[in-house]
Amino acid sequence: MNKIAIIGSGGAGKSTLARTLGEILPLPVIHLDALFWHPGWIPTDEAEWDRQMEELVARERWIIDGNYGRTMDVRLEAADTIIFLDYPTRIPLLRVVKRRLQYHGKTRPDMNEGCHEKLDLQFIQWVYNYRRDKRPSIMKKLEGYRQSKKVLIFSSPKQLKQFLRSLETEYKG
Repeated sequence: MNKIAIIGSGGAGKSTLARTLGEILPLPVIHLDALFWHPGWIPTDEAEWDRQMEELVARERWIIDGNYGRTMDVRLEAADTIIFLDYPTRIPLLRVVKRRLQYHGKTRPDMNEGCHEKLDLQFIQWVYNYRRDKRPSIMKKLEGYRQSKKVLIFSSPKQLKQFLRSLETEYKG
């Protein structure tokens, strides 16, 4: 496990998982949200974003968390391990509300400075509809990678915790 792509709904825990895996393995962690959003929630230009993705995946070792569907295939192709946090909708919904309260007026550790935590209707709808709108195409993509990559799909936080405990035992013994 040298190149790990972590995907899943907003609020699923991708960034937290990336940090945890980075400590266990140890691998450099890249939070896509921190790269994409500039202070004041200004997005990165598409051409620049594409260039950054190519540079990132060319590195020898990494953990990259985030979806960014337009460039997801670049990361999935380059990864040797793909982790999909496939949780029931209620879990990420509750987590985005909790996160909003926890970081009110602040910037999360996985975000760029100047991007204070916010929660708007558009994001809530995206999280709410993620399983219906995004999951089917992601599952189809992942099925295509099962022969050539390690594909891990977690359907509950408990399942993920068990995996992390076994990984910690394996790497830190």
